[in-house]
Amino acid sequence: MPAPHGRMRSVLRFVLVGVANTAVYYLCYRLLLLGMPYVPAHLLAWSGAVVFSFFANSLFTFGVRPTWRRFLAYPLTTVVNLAFTTAGSVLLVEAVGLDERYATLLVGLAAVPLTFVLTRYVLTAGRGYGTIDP
Repeated sequence: MPAPHGRMRSVLRFVLVGVANTAVYYLCYRLLLLGMPYVPAHLLAWSGAVVFSFFANSLFTFGVRPTWRRFLAYPLTTVVNLAFTTAGSVLLVEAVGLDERYATLLVGLAAVPLTFVLTRYVLTAGRGYGTIDP
């Protein structure tokens, strides 16, 4: 377990990666909305953002080598995020009447704390973090 300043640094880095990841997701989502309904657009944009997020969080946030084992486990941690953001988006669009272009952005922000904990666990399970491991 890193020192408190190390934890704070990884939280800050996670937030920075989250901002970049949100931009990747949202750009893909808006482009995909040009040719498909919002739920398939959300799912495809989410898939691309997961790949970006895996590499950015492995290398930048937690300083671990991106391996196939971690890559294959990583989406399991984001399934909670996917379920939350998909259900939240549908709820906000269908029940509340919020514009589909903004609903997923709002629920994505609400999912950040849980996603940090799950990501840290999968990428650093049994290891310290902050330096590239073998």
